[in-house]
Amino acid sequence: MTTTALADTARAIVAAGKGVLAADETPRTLTQRLAARTIQSTAETRRAYREMFFTTPGISEFIGGVILQDETIHQRSSTGTPLVDLLAQEGITPGIKVDNGARPLAGSPGERVTEGLDGLRDRLVAYREMGARFAKWRAVILIGEGLPTAGCVNANAHGLARYAALCQEQGLVPIVEPEVLMDGAHTIDRSEQVTGRVLQAVFDALFEQNVSLEGMLLKPNMVIAGQHCERQASVEEVATATLRTLSRHVPPAVPAIVFLSGGQDHLLATKHLGAINQVGGPKPWKLSYSYGRALQDEALEVWDGRSENVPAGQHAFYHRAKCDSAAALGSYRTEMESEAASA
Repeated sequence: MTTTALADTARAIVAAGKGVLAADETPRTLTQRLAARTIQSTAETRRAYREMFFTTPGISEFIGGVILQDETIHQRSSTGTPLVDLLAQEGITPGIKVDNGARPLAGSPGERVTEGLDGLRDRLVAYREMGARFAKWRAVILIGEGLPTAGCVNANAHGLARYAALCQEQGLVPIVEPEVLMDGAHTIDRSEQVTGRVLQAVFDALFEQNVSLEGMLLKPNMVIAGQHCERQASVEEVATATLRTLSRHVPPAVPAIVFLSGGQDHLLATKHLGAINQVGGPKPWKLSYSYGRALQDEALEVWDGRSENVPAGQHAFYHRAKCDSAAALGSYRTEMESEAASA
């Protein structure tokens, strides 16, 4: 795939207020979420859960791409259609999570580095043949006493850049996800400092690896105080700090920034995205969403593992996606919560 084609795919994923559904939880992670609601986790129940989202009527209005997991990209729907084809038929671009998870970083207690570069080229070839058109790799950075270290930041930036270069080589748009975690008691100022430092390291590494910025998407955290910080920043403070950080460290060649929700609940993730898009000043990139639990939690609660609840679960998912899409367009209002829910 040419650089132009990669750029076209990246732009299509976030066209007209669309965002990304991150449905890439590993079987172990999804099992934990289902077990919390006493839902038995099997390959079949996990398939049924994902299919509920993928077959929601009209969802392609708001969802431009879906990140799948290795189990899911091999599965077929209840009607026998491969799930990846089900998405493509609805005009939704299928993607795939390709990292092998974060592991302890040798020589740096308390820090992690994402692994999975070994054999990645061959896996990308296989996933493209299955229908994937973009991929995702997540790095995690912890804020703490003396953390993050330069070694951790640089190791994860290098891994993200190598992954991105390999994706583009194989005709896949890379979603580059450097996540500065909300874990901890750090202030929003500290979050802004570390997030800026991480983003700068990532783009320096992308440049060194000859990654085409026009053919990628960035999936960063919002600049938020640690969840145990005594003073939680307001929605407006988060929006201002986030946009300021992006303006300082993200080149305008990047077509879009699709935020992760990072532990925020669904309402706060929507409000923050809406506020970011309503802040004045230049925004050379589209600012959208790539949410997992913030898009799924309401639907999971309603579905509760019961096939008869699928329509209600789909209604809840459509409602949340509609609100997030409005937030990406800068037109979200809190009144939309009741309007969308009752529609």
